Amino acid sequence: MGKKKRWLTALLTGCMAAALLTGCGGGQSAGDKTTLKVGVTNFADTLEPTENYFSWVVMRYGMGETLVKFDEKMNATPWLAESWKIADDKLTWTFKIRDNVKFSNGKPLTAEAVKASLERSFAKNKRAETFFKYTEMKADGQTLTIKTEKPSPSMPGFLADPLFLIVDVSSEGERDFAKQGPICTGPYVCESFVKEKAVMKKNPNYWGGDVPFETVEIPSIDDPNTRAMALQSGDVDMAVNIGAGDMDTFRNNNSFTVDEISSLRVVLARLNMKGILGDPKVRAALISGCDRETYSKVLLKNTFLPGSAPIPPSMDYGFDSLKDPNAYNPERAAQLLDEAGWKDTDGDGIRDKDGKPLKLNFVVYNSRAELPLYAEAVQSDLKKIGIDINIQTVDYNLIDQMGINGQYDLLISNITTANTGDPEMFLSWYWKTNVNGNNPQNGSGYSNPEVDAKFDQLAVEFDQAKRKQLIIEIQQLLMNDGAGLFLGYPQTNIVYNKALTGVKMLPSDYYWITTDIRPANK
Repeated sequence: MGKKKRWLTALLTGCMAAALLTGCGGGQSAGDKTTLKVGVTNFADTLEPTENYFSWVVMRYGMGETLVKFDEKMNATPWLAESWKIADDKLTWTFKIRDNVKFSNGKPLTAEAVKASLERSFAKNKRAETFFKYTEMKADGQTLTIKTEKPSPSMPGFLADPLFLIVDVSSEGERDFAKQGPICTGPYVCESFVKEKAVMKKNPNYWGGDVPFETVEIPSIDDPNTRAMALQSGDVDMAVNIGAGDMDTFRNNNSFTVDEISSLRVVLARLNMKGILGDPKVRAALISGCDRETYSKVLLKNTFLPGSAPIPPSMDYGFDSLKDPNAYNPERAAQLLDEAGWKDTDGDGIRDKDGKPLKLNFVVYNSRAELPLYAEAVQSDLKKIGIDINIQTVDYNLIDQMGINGQYDLLISNITTANTGDPEMFLSWYWKTNVNGNNPQNGSGYSNPEVDAKFDQLAVEFDQAKRKQLIIEIQQLLMNDGAGLFLGYPQTNIVYNKALTGVKMLPSDYYWITTDIRPANK
């Protein structure tokens, strides 16, 4: 994308955001302690929690809750379930559902209601079975029993994923979940929703104590610069994931607080093995041709760590012991391409083979500021070794399906690597062999029997030390195969006006709007 086009895009985005925010200025900074205004990036065009990954939005906006919640160290802790236990057979899990919890419509939360909600998730989204398969689910009073098809060591963490947030299934005929939001148990209820802006109201039946705000307004401000300006001007009280270029502005301003942590995320380019990148030498050359250290230090101003392995160093899975066979080495990259038969025969700077140029399509979405920057840097570096990268920018809503269908050569992704408490699901979703659609997230065609065997071991291993070792071994095999281009590991942040208190960025990235966020006492 040329500079002029990027400028126009930013201008238009800014104008749209300004239009959304007109008349909303001030927020907490103007003394309004009944309304909270939160600037976000929004990838959802509906609030149906089983569609795509839109359940994340339902949870982030304070509507949805799950049986289990992650704490600051990604430990599974009680939420709608007050306790759980596993039987000696390693298959039967029993969850005690909290008493006195109500949905926002006043209906009681029973084990039967939880059962219906979980069954709905399985019926409507094939991804549910990639977590676990059950042979039986029974409700008795406030006790829910789930018997799994095979041992599932991470079961509590599975049920913390937003896909399994609990909705009142019986209300579905009375309310359009997609347009009006589902009926859940969280502190806030959706009053209105369009992709550009959501408005939440206090849930009068909330079980978890006082709800501090009458209204929460959530404008979608996808451009990070515009989001930063909205926070500075007081049009929003807090903003999620401010871009690298604006962070110093807030760090050096006494009116704001920055809550920043090393995230559990990795930015990577998925590599499609079904085309040119099916050749391991071409994949190795592509990865070796990318100067990931410079991207992080210079381009992203040290708000990212340079990528090499699938799992970020913020997690204890052998990052420092793993060997990167494809570290930055453009001379090696050029040699590998020569060996693979790709040479510049016509002198245009782009390698070719059998009359076809070495041209690859890189699919990108731009709701996260770093992604187009990474794509353009990769494009520039790879051109130096004779690879022509075409950047295709698409709406986020298309990304998941394009990944499943394999409609890319490279596809950029910003992914949390521990959505269930550890990296098992992240790794298996994207690199366990997809046999007849049983692992739809792996649309790349990557397949390694040795990796699959270790995934099978990991899926039933309860011993934490053994699980850790298997995850380290899987990572090394993926790196040896050039299974992905791991670009970097981001810091993640929430920046907020000091008229607020209780704002916190947690590693799971699920809990943005909570009852902990309150007007600060003066």
